[in-house]
Amino acid sequence: MSFTWPWALSALLAVPLVFAIWWLTRRRRRRAAIRVTSVALVRVALPGRTRWRRWIPAALLAAGLLVLGLGAARPQATVPVPMDSATILLSLDTSGSMCSTDVDPNRITAAKEAAADFIRSQEGGPRIGLVTFAGNAGLVVPPTEDTQALLDALEGLITSRGTAIGQAILTSLDAIAEIDPSVAPIGADPVDRGEGFASSAIVVLTDGANTQGVQPETAAQEAALRRVRVFTIGFGTTTPAPMVCDGRQFDGGFGFGRPGGGGFDRGRGRLAIDEGSLKEVADTTGGAYYRAQNADQLQAALGKLPGTFTVVQENVDVAAWFAAIGGLFIASAVALSLWWNNRPSGGIATVRATGGAPGRGG
Repeated sequence: MSFTWPWALSALLAVPLVFAIWWLTRRRRRRAAIRVTSVALVRVALPGRTRWRRWIPAALLAAGLLVLGLGAARPQATVPVPMDSATILLSLDTSGSMCSTDVDPNRITAAKEAAADFIRSQEGGPRIGLVTFAGNAGLVVPPTEDTQALLDALEGLITSRGTAIGQAILTSLDAIAEIDPSVAPIGADPVDRGEGFASSAIVVLTDGANTQGVQPETAAQEAALRRVRVFTIGFGTTTPAPMVCDGRQFDGGFGFGRPGGGGFDRGRGRLAIDEGSLKEVADTTGGAYYRAQNADQLQAALGKLPGTFTVVQENVDVAAWFAAIGGLFIASAVALSLWWNNRPSGGIATVRATGGAPGRGG
């Protein structure tokens, strides 16, 4: 918790001051009390209040003054607040290795299904854009709230040669800059917007290492300058497997349509994720790296992401709550004090009736 006006905490000094005045007042009352010689008469005159009844109003009053004193300093609480205009760029690897069958039925199909589930789960929420990358990176769908347009685009993905992770990040940054004025496009000087992150993020899903174009670490520096977080996902296993894609999933230049046909990385059928690079990209931008070896883990990784960057921590002024609680405490103290102190007491009436010099008849 922080305070907008910390100097106002000096108002808390009123609490010991009030109780000092109260103590002095009680002391003077005791000095002015009438002396009586009959202990029995005093016992009858007492109203019968227990000690805790005397202290409860005082404790409530002290609590109320303390809370009001804190409220005067305008306290602020850090609370999670959903972003109103978050943007997510899904950047999917469509290199030839995505035809590997180590993930059933193959990586590209599992990735498409997980991305489709993610997009459906965010319907009515943040805008989502789609970037694909192999040897080059391209914006397939600009950030939109049109869920069907995104799903249709996923169905049309095809694999190709190469893996341009860095270029995919830069392409995603430019797509964000088109709709978010707080994010400068590539080539323009980033605008200093203070601390914190932009309301946009990039998710990079890949099963390999950068082979073409700008290095991912260089692209990550550009994203960090624009306060855009990049979340990376390494997908696939280390088990060699045949690469099989149907006719709709490859561009015709690989021969992936039959088991064992074609290959990637010169025929090696094993995973070659550059995890060090992906972790560095995430660390540089304030994102996170996830490892997914099957479809379930991939869906779980994507499912964790929305709460990470579509909800931000904001400072909210809670002075009104402190004023309400402090006022309630003080009102309760006054009400209890009036109720207990004004209750009729037969003993007090007896003292008034027999008051005067001891030993004398009425």
